[in-house]
Amino acid sequence: MNITVTLFAQMAAFVLLIWFVNKVLWGPLNALLADRQKRIADGLAAADKGKHDLELSEKKATELLHEAKGKAAEIITQSEKRASEIVDEAKVNAQVEGERLMSAARAEVTQEFNRAKEDLRAQVADIAVAGAERILGREVDRQTHDQVLKDLVSQI
Repeated sequence: MNITVTLFAQMAAFVLLIWFVNKVLWGPLNALLADRQKRIADGLAAADKGKHDLELSEKKATELLHEAKGKAAEIITQSEKRASEIVDEAKVNAQVEGERLMSAARAEVTQEFNRAKEDLRAQVADIAVAGAERILGREVDRQTHDQVLKDLVSQI
């Protein structure tokens, strides 16, 4: 055999081997590596996006927490203010009720005083009539005396 033919046959076999490896093995292997590279890149992008979303969520949660604390403080302030108003209203109502009770008590005392005064006047009139009867030694006309005493009482 001739060295040239063997060389050409080996070259042809090597070219066929390269074509076979390139077509059957290298192409699909490159496709698998490219697909894996794409999946890794997508996974890293998703991780970055997730990290960014997590930061945004944490910021939003912090803002909501601050807002909720502010609203809670505002509600507490309003409730304390309302409690103070209720206490003030209760004080005013108690004072008004106390004054009303004092007025009623004063009116009742005044009424009792006037009744006692009238009773005292009637007793004084009876004593005066009894004294006049003793002095005169006879009974005086009760109706006439009552009229005179009523006039006297009204003048007193």
